[in-house]
Amino acid sequence: MQKHIVIHNAERDNIDTWVKYRNGLCDSCNAVCCTMPAEVRVRDLIRLGVIEAFDLETDPKHLAKRLQKMGVIEHFNFRHSLFTLARRAGGDCHFLDARTRQCTVYEKRPDTCRDHPQKIGPRPGFCPYRQKSRPAARSAD
Repeated sequence: MQKHIVIHNAERDNIDTWVKYRNGLCDSCNAVCCTMPAEVRVRDLIRLGVIEAFDLETDPKHLAKRLQKMGVIEHFNFRHSLFTLARRAGGDCHFLDARTRQCTVYEKRPDTCRDHPQKIGPRPGFCPYRQKSRPAARSAD
């Protein structure tokens, strides 16, 4: 009996194509969720080591301007005190390793990343899974 391998390629912006999340799915995924905007709070930025604890006393608007100049954030929502992390030109999170597609700050990652997709996101419990492309087979010479 042959085992069929299903390759799923969800569209990030079409949540109807997302798959039900299960443990271990991230191991073979191309980190599509790491191309989505990530909203973080000041405590996340402290955990990431981007700012210090004393920055809690800094006016959020001034902090946001400083972080934008540093290239850490791309947007600040003053009403909700949410910072949107900057992404690279291709849309990848600044903390995503482009080669391995693994988070470079996994142990210090923001709460948004810790809780996605189980608790938060456009479709909680589902993720935009896209299988990593496999390296081409090498021919024996």
